[in-house]
Amino acid sequence: MNAAALSDSEVERLTRQGLRLAQFTVAYNVIEGVVAVTAGILAGLVSVIGFGIDSGVESIAAVLVGLRLAARLRHGQADVRKERITLKLVAVTFFLLAGYVTFEGVRALITGETPEASPLSVGLLIASIIVMPILAAAKRRVGRRLGDNLILADAAETRICVLLSISTLLGVGLFMLTGFAWLDPIAAFIIAVFAIHEGKEAWEGELVEDDGDDD
Repeated sequence: MNAAALSDSEVERLTRQGLRLAQFTVAYNVIEGVVAVTAGILAGLVSVIGFGIDSGVESIAAVLVGLRLAARLRHGQADVRKERITLKLVAVTFFLLAGYVTFEGVRALITGETPEASPLSVGLLIASIIVMPILAAAKRRVGRRLGDNLILADAAETRICVLLSISTLLGVGLFMLTGFAWLDPIAAFIIAVFAIHEGKEAWEGELVEDDGDDD
């Protein structure tokens, strides 16, 4: 867990591994986000649209990590000031996401809109529940070996994505089983809570304050 105890070659190997994980995260989340937003719009599922937007936010975080690691491989360090500013911009996108899904959820409840069943959304969410825990665990291993808080923060965001996937799947799945339209807005409100939490942690730059206490 102490990067100082690692050899230079080991640090470089782990850094490149972290970079590849960040690149995979961006590619996966972009595809996931496009599919989720499209499926959500077609079915009128606010929670799925919010989940897709969150995938875009996760991509931004992964891009930040990738840029930092690429800079470290080139120069041995990154611009900490710019990194902090960008993290605050990411925090703003989380707050915007929370505002959007809350507004749409309230509107759906007031108007009584009934979404359609969406097997595509269910399949996408199940895939996320399978892939994201593996990705989060890999990031966490690299982050702890390097003692890198930004990689650990990205791992924490990926784990939260798993929770979002589960809550959204429960909302969509229960709606498809029961026909209760209010379950979708409720799932959207849960996403809003997670987004606010992520945004607050990103703004403060302390996403992993208690991350080292497990294991």
